[in-house]
Amino acid sequence: MILLGSTGSIGVNTLLVATKFNIQVEVLVAGKNIKLLNEQIKIHMPKVVVISDIKDIPHVAHSNVYAGVENILKVIENSTSAFVVNALVGFLGLRPTLTALACGKKVALANKESLVACGNFIDSSKIQPIDSEHFGLWYLMQERSVSKMIITASGGAFRDWDIDKLKNATLSDTQKHPNWSMGQKITIDSATMVNKMFELLEARWLFGEGKYDAIIETKSLIHALIDFKDGSTTAHFAHANMQLPIAYALNEKMDENILPHVDLLEVGSLEFRKIEKERYPIWEIKEDLLLNPNKGVIVNAVNEVAIQKFINKEIGFMDISKMIIQTYETYTHIPSNADDVFAIDKDIRDSFK
Repeated sequence: MILLGSTGSIGVNTLLVATKFNIQVEVLVAGKNIKLLNEQIKIHMPKVVVISDIKDIPHVAHSNVYAGVENILKVIENSTSAFVVNALVGFLGLRPTLTALACGKKVALANKESLVACGNFIDSSKIQPIDSEHFGLWYLMQERSVSKMIITASGGAFRDWDIDKLKNATLSDTQKHPNWSMGQKITIDSATMVNKMFELLEARWLFGEGKYDAIIETKSLIHALIDFKDGSTTAHFAHANMQLPIAYALNEKMDENILPHVDLLEVGSLEFRKIEKERYPIWEIKEDLLLNPNKGVIVNAVNEVAIQKFINKEIGFMDISKMIIQTYETYTHIPSNADDVFAIDKDIRDSFK
């Protein structure tokens, strides 16, 4: 297989699962964590390695190393692997997804931005989602009429904060996730609830038109629920560990134990909360976005710009959602093909320079 984003949490878990099932890793693609990459190279012995910065090539313990996005695409095109795990973060991950699909490869997708920005121009039948929420929905699907699909959110770093204090939240504050440790961007997205809105949009592209919603489940043990038309609701319980969806992506006939079961007696109780617009202003556009999913490219582009401005201390935390909503309501161009997606993304980013 080809693994894009090998040094992130999903990449690390993917390699653990690959070892369990004796899957050969042909290509490793990583960013700046060269120390961890070198450890992975020693264990998995890939044929090719691609990193983000050409200056780091001398520090990589491999004889066949390239750098940059264009080389990621070339490696995908030239590889013999039929399977790509895309765990890259951000819009950067879209072209590799499109290239892999164009080459006839199956894609295990953890890169949210691919479907968020370009879902209408991606054949979702070739996609195996490895987000726990989409995996949960897929796992629960039966040949029964569905009324609504629901995914859960942790609530992020500020779920228990006084709302009045949010305007003063710092970058450091956003990283204090109540349930686990993730990368910087996705932890900010969790705090704004943009991450969950993206996952709803992904679900729309993966499972088709229908009703979708999200709720907060504070212990992150339920990842998805389906309301069936007969009045019953089924929930997917599992410990929050990406190895389970990754294992199914790598081995569809999964019949081995991957995780310990959830002990409900030990859990004792669960708490559910509504996602309130006062705490998560981005929720104001959730319903409209699901009705107009081609506008996902707008939201994603502004979000990435806004997060960088927040990191640079140019705007406050609550301004992230304000920037997204304002642009969403005023930007009128809608993509009609994949090339348009890239053009709109560039246009929006340029407008904030």
